[in-house]
Amino acid sequence: MAQPNIIVIGSSNTDMVVQSDHLPVPGETVLGGEFFMNPGGKGANQAVAASRFGGNVVFISKLGKDIFGEKYLDILGKEKINTDYVYTDPDSASGVALITVDSKGENAIVVAPGANSILDRSDIDQAEKEFGEAEFILMQLEIPLDTVIYAARKASALDRQVVLNPAPAQELPDELLSALYIITPNETEAEMLSGVRVKDIGSARSAAQVIRNKGVNVVIITIGSRGAYIFSDEVEMHVPASEVTAKDTTAAGDVFNGALVVALAEQLPLSEAVQLANNAASLSVTKLGAQASAPYREELR
Repeated sequence: MAQPNIIVIGSSNTDMVVQSDHLPVPGETVLGGEFFMNPGGKGANQAVAASRFGGNVVFISKLGKDIFGEKYLDILGKEKINTDYVYTDPDSASGVALITVDSKGENAIVVAPGANSILDRSDIDQAEKEFGEAEFILMQLEIPLDTVIYAARKASALDRQVVLNPAPAQELPDELLSALYIITPNETEAEMLSGVRVKDIGSARSAAQVIRNKGVNVVIITIGSRGAYIFSDEVEMHVPASEVTAKDTTAAGDVFNGALVVALAEQLPLSEAVQLANNAASLSVTKLGAQASAPYREELR
């Protein structure tokens, strides 16, 4: 089977993490412990996950002309991701996240989006020929909402299937929702979109129904260790997740989305695709890190 063509549009960040006994209060300097840097950003995380799961991935993103951007291009290349449309802006810094983690696992995070915040319509237009060859277009919300809407409408006009992972949570206009094939909110994001607090399978169904009525074809609410709930005209069901011992849940949702679009592009039935995505996400939480935790397809076997 030929590799399915996937476009991922979204953010690239470098996470800079310092461990410390406690989080500093305003004006306090804390002598921390270990420091490490990880590639992150929801867009790049999902691109890596899709590539490792077997997709032929084109990534559309924007970096700054700095050492972080240069390093990121090298990382993406090693993941066999097409970076022809990962742009470098000479006047912007690459996106970074400054993260302090205390001894209890609590964290404080400040994100400087940098070049992510200026990924715009013209950048999407430059990749137009790729849209006609893609089975799925996958996006998130760490880039300007206007760019997300524009890309979704362009893809929809070409009869391409658009999947939106609506994170970080925010209000979304109907013009975007009506252009989507699938939306994949978690409990918090589903509540913001529907007004229904998601606390169990029944409330997940209620929230999904409200979101579905706004024009999205398929709603898949991810509900953490309980798996996912699917709501569409053809399928209404809870797909449970495998029981695992979690070490780090960072990027589990990104792994889910990357695996999902590849499985669907391979024309697997929706319920089977969601089960595979659940399995990939479950495996990812048994490993540390964001992109480092994304499993390769053969690991699921």
